[in-house]
Amino acid sequence: MKVLALVKNVPDSTATIKVSDDGSGIETKGVKMVMSAFCEFSLEAALQFKEKNPGASAEITALTVGPAADVSVLRMAYAMGVDKVTHLCDDLFKDIDELSTARVIAAGIKDAGFDLIFAGKVGIDYDSGQLGPALAQCLDWPHVGAVTAIEWGADFKSATVRRRIEGAEEVVEIQLPCLLTIEKGLCEPRYPSLPGLMKAKKKPVDTMDAAALGFSAGDLSREAAGTYVSEFSPPPPRPPGRMIDGEPVEAAKELVRILREEEKAI
Repeated sequence: MKVLALVKNVPDSTATIKVSDDGSGIETKGVKMVMSAFCEFSLEAALQFKEKNPGASAEITALTVGPAADVSVLRMAYAMGVDKVTHLCDDLFKDIDELSTARVIAAGIKDAGFDLIFAGKVGIDYDSGQLGPALAQCLDWPHVGAVTAIEWGADFKSATVRRRIEGAEEVVEIQLPCLLTIEKGLCEPRYPSLPGLMKAKKKPVDTMDAAALGFSAGDLSREAAGTYVSEFSPPPPRPPGRMIDGEPVEAAKELVRILREEEKAI
């Protein structure tokens, strides 16, 4: 059985992010890049699937789309325990939207024979959550998003999964092949060992560029994309706080008036 886990390099959530002078993106120089937190959950879910089903001889592959520097996220995946990694790497893949990224991944894995794909619910950079559903659509596979619990069937070819929806929990039965996007809370990602990190530096990386996948510059242009980011801008500075003087009852009334009439918050 072949299992794929999608991983992505993103800026560390504790890093200070600055928008570039021309508004085309963020300044990445000096910014620490790490595996997206939700990708850690999906990778852990893939590894646990293998551990719970030793008889299937599951092979776990981690895949990322990005520049050459993003090989670091695949090294981390190796250190956590995956068997193989694939890097879809080309300058044409820079800044493509998630719909185009789904098309690229679908082309890269079309002959690989995967039975199951795990992905994070969202990437913590753009937070759009489009990639998993878009890839499932490209593959014509069933998909369940934001999964919080998985109960595998006896043959590990079906599952009952749970996902939170507004005010309730949804229970879905699904057959393999399928794609699941993982929500926080399903599992706790393991820490890679130091020996694992050292060994990961020497392991092979299967790399494919745009030409190998059958894509030209026109196929991945802004005009061909379903969506694109026209401009990045930093949030406006936070205005100074306001102090409301007076007795507590009168101050509370004034606060409600401000929230209702001036801020339109209530």
